[in-house]
Amino acid sequence: MTRFPDLYLMRHGQTEWNALERMQGRLDSPLTALGRKQARRQAALVRNLHPQIGEVARYASAQGRARQTAEIVFAGESFATDHRLVEIDIGDFTGARMQDLVVSHPQIFHGARLDWYDHAPGGEHFSGLETRVRAFLDELTGPALIVTHGITLRMIRAVAMELPISRIGEMPVRQGAVHAVRQGRHQMFE
Repeated sequence: MTRFPDLYLMRHGQTEWNALERMQGRLDSPLTALGRKQARRQAALVRNLHPQIGEVARYASAQGRARQTAEIVFAGESFATDHRLVEIDIGDFTGARMQDLVVSHPQIFHGARLDWYDHAPGGEHFSGLETRVRAFLDELTGPALIVTHGITLRMIRAVAMELPISRIGEMPVRQGAVHAVRQGRHQMFE
């Protein structure tokens, strides 16, 4: 059995840069109309899960797209922002379009679908992300609703489920869904 409390994880809604396949990393762009709709869907899912969840802490990444999503999801309820929940820093790849990176850096983009995050020049890499995610999770004292980012959400799941970091590429993450990790097991609500 895992040592972490129940987690209800959400990726921020679609952003303008997501729609353009532009890599955000630590930069930001606003939610699209679809992104706001996805956040409203997450709000409904959270309301439906509330009888199972009970009292819960609410957190969001300090980045604008996650805060904007959290404001919709939590509908006036207070939440804390935490810098440890921000997206992985992708260094020199920040702001680039994915299709351009694949062409300009074939040696990095030839392997598994998400391995490139661990090789981005000037980036944080998985070890740095794992360290800050563990520090955040170690401080939790009870169940938590968390709005974060795609790679960070995968890392939180891997740590909470005690899986090797090499498996994060196998983990689906959907915008508009709630990913529950309870007693070391994952369940997605859509």
